[in-house]
Amino acid sequence: MGTDPLALADLLRVSNTPGFERWREQVRRTGGCSDPIHLSGTTVTRDRATGDVLYSYSTADEPGGRLRVACGNRRASRCPSCAWTYAGDTYHLIRAGITGDDRKNVPATVRDHPRVFATLTAPSFGPVHNRPDRGACRCGARHPENDPVLGTALDPESYDYAGAVLFNNHAGQLWQRFTNRLRRELAARAGLTQRELKDVLRVSYGKVAEFQKRGAIHFHAVIRLDGPNGPDTVPPSWATVQLLDDAIRAAAVHAYTTITVPAAGDQPLRRFQWGRQLDIRPVKAFGDGSDITEQAVAAYVAKYATKAAETTGSLDRRIGNREVLDL
Repeated sequence: MGTDPLALADLLRVSNTPGFERWREQVRRTGGCSDPIHLSGTTVTRDRATGDVLYSYSTADEPGGRLRVACGNRRASRCPSCAWTYAGDTYHLIRAGITGDDRKNVPATVRDHPRVFATLTAPSFGPVHNRPDRGACRCGARHPENDPVLGTALDPESYDYAGAVLFNNHAGQLWQRFTNRLRRELAARAGLTQRELKDVLRVSYGKVAEFQKRGAIHFHAVIRLDGPNGPDTVPPSWATVQLLDDAIRAAAVHAYTTITVPAAGDQPLRRFQWGRQLDIRPVKAFGDGSDITEQAVAAYVAKYATKAAETTGSLDRRIGNREVLDL
């Protein structure tokens, strides 16, 4: 198969224009962005005292009168190039937070701080098709990994679709309540008030949301205990991985960690808490088969930082009107 004649003619035309080298430089700077943003306009910087022009720029001098910049979309389904850059940045940011990085002002001593990788899941809204580790799905079938029915309701008539949507909408608030309660649980275990806790301990974390096959959000979080001034300071001796583990489990199920959504229309009042599946694993420098390593945590968080609802077969963009839906 040869090159399309029209495309070839267009390439030859562009490559022979006076601004081709500048155009190519713009393309290179976008990093291969699949949907660059085209900017047009001017900017002028003046000396505040004298009014003299210190710098001026106009896109009129650019090829086509436009400046091309990367879209910066983190979703791999929308722009693989920008998502790759975002994932790389996320990996190094998370890794610095658990191994230390002088370039990011995080000392290597954070490796000695209590660190865990926690996963908080959504509650059940009804049974769905799945692939259990042992045996078959409740429907009796053994679904292949890419079976499109995975995550769909076994009984669509009784499945709480509205509840699932509302939970996703309020998951951020539930996380905020969880982190507030976590500090209280840590203070209680240390025999301190919350104000006293701030003088000796800081809770640091990085999290990412992942959509499960059923479309419900759950959170993966790296949670670390620092001294009062952050990673540069040593946490108190009583701040251990086991204490952090206990505090997380208590905070996740506490009555305070609840979001109440009032009744509206034909929808009843709902109270949301985290699901029963709660996984907490210590982060270790080197794996021994039971714990998760620093590199694995950073890679996992970076992976899901570039994925969203499209991983469940949903749209990866805003819905502006009903016509964009494949009904």
